[in-house]
Amino acid sequence: HGAAELDEIGAEVLPRRTPAPAWIPSAKGEEGDFCLRSSDCAAGLCCARHFWSKICKPVLREGQVCTRHRRKGAHGLEIFQRCQCAEGLACRLQREQGPTDTSRLHTCQGH
Repeated sequence: HGAAELDEIGAEVLPRRTPAPAWIPSAKGEEGDFCLRSSDCAAGLCCARHFWSKICKPVLREGQVCTRHRRKGAHGLEIFQRCQCAEGLACRLQREQGPTDTSRLHTCQGH
């Protein structure tokens, strides 16, 4: 009889749901914060590999160098990943102002 009363009281004291583990940020990550996916990062940031971990990095703006992947899955091989270009921009081959286009550099450009 006494043990049953203790169980009922104990159950009311315990939280109804399990709190999030300490390593999961409660707020959106800022630039340089560790992340698992882009939804962990604040607006204007994406989650990208930096050495052997992933951090929030800025989404690329017009004129910034971007990475164009020839093979699907190549993005996972990079040690330093870049974010995608911001909305409304595409990663395109940069046009050089000269007779020969030797640059293989891609930049974020408007459509």
